[in-house]
Amino acid sequence: MKVVEIASFIAGPYAGQLLADLGADVVKVEPPGKGDPFRAFAGQNYSPNFVGYNRNKRSIEADIRSEAGQEIVRGLVQRSDVLVENFRPGVMRRFGLDYPAMRRLRPQIIYCSVSGFGQDGPSAGRPVYDTVGQALGGLLSQLIDPEHPRIIGPAFTDGLAGLTAAYGILAAIHARDLSGVGQHVDVSMFASTIAFLSSEVARYYRTGELGGPRSRPSISQSYAFTCRDGRVITVHLSSPLKFWQAFVAAIDRPDLLDDPRFDTREGRIHNFEELHELLAPLFRTRDLDDWRRSFSAFDVPHAQVNTIQDVFLEPQARHLGLELRMKHPSEGEVVTVAPPVIFSDTPVANLSPPPSLGEHTREVLGELGFTLADPHESQKEGN
Repeated sequence: MKVVEIASFIAGPYAGQLLADLGADVVKVEPPGKGDPFRAFAGQNYSPNFVGYNRNKRSIEADIRSEAGQEIVRGLVQRSDVLVENFRPGVMRRFGLDYPAMRRLRPQIIYCSVSGFGQDGPSAGRPVYDTVGQALGGLLSQLIDPEHPRIIGPAFTDGLAGLTAAYGILAAIHARDLSGVGQHVDVSMFASTIAFLSSEVARYYRTGELGGPRSRPSISQSYAFTCRDGRVITVHLSSPLKFWQAFVAAIDRPDLLDDPRFDTREGRIHNFEELHELLAPLFRTRDLDDWRRSFSAFDVPHAQVNTIQDVFLEPQARHLGLELRMKHPSEGEVVTVAPPVIFSDTPVANLSPPPSLGEHTREVLGELGFTLADPHESQKEGN
């Protein structure tokens, strides 16, 4: 599968990387001299932000605002299966590279547009970054303390949109295998975020409860406690009675089984804060590793809160090979996260590090029959 990626930052590039991990030949088209803006987030042209979403791709420099750059894109599309773009709606049309134009050029093309709110509608033209998508899509209401609002966590909405785009593209590829024609795949950060909150939406329409940052922990019986050594341990008991009983045994508090405030799941949900306050001092009497041994002995679902540094020291992470180390000819060693899916018969192999800006321009233009006049200009052979 051949993919043209004309995208920057996270959502579009993440979709491209997911397809590249599955073996697609992804050509990333970048503005000459600057490239994807994510490249420069650390003051260089190969920032960690860029590295996280661009492995296993080839990079070319082409100015899609120019006729020469547009001709390069058309040449790529004529031999490709997929085009991914994440411009604001209308931008690709101005360049003559929108879906109707590309479909006329290649009816089989799967054209995926990733945007903030979709290609039409009252909000389609609004500028969007991840926080806007999280806020308007309802996700932030489930994460932040309304009394002390601060934006927290990574770019969830961008990542969700990238995953959704890859999922939509693969479905469209399958449909094309049956019909012989491509289609437009319209993915928005807004819709991807709301879809991710499907249980919260269902709960609201069934019960009228809006929920918030403390709603799920009480319902799922999830706790976080600070231990004597200052480290944090989490426990997730969910609904099976056996895990509540095991938890009580592990902390040596059998009296809680007969406490009328906590002897039913409904009681533990209703009195969640009271139970947490009751147990917090107990957890400060022992170190985290001591608590881990107790919980493991009684088969209680638990985990320490790992930093990113800690994650790859986990034996299971090593077993799964989740730390991916690659060597770039000019940037040196690159470390990122390996693909999370393990295929029994077609394992992911031969992954390459994220490309330098324009690293494959000559190579790709040569495949298209173009010659390179200088780093920022190209011309068709014979013209």
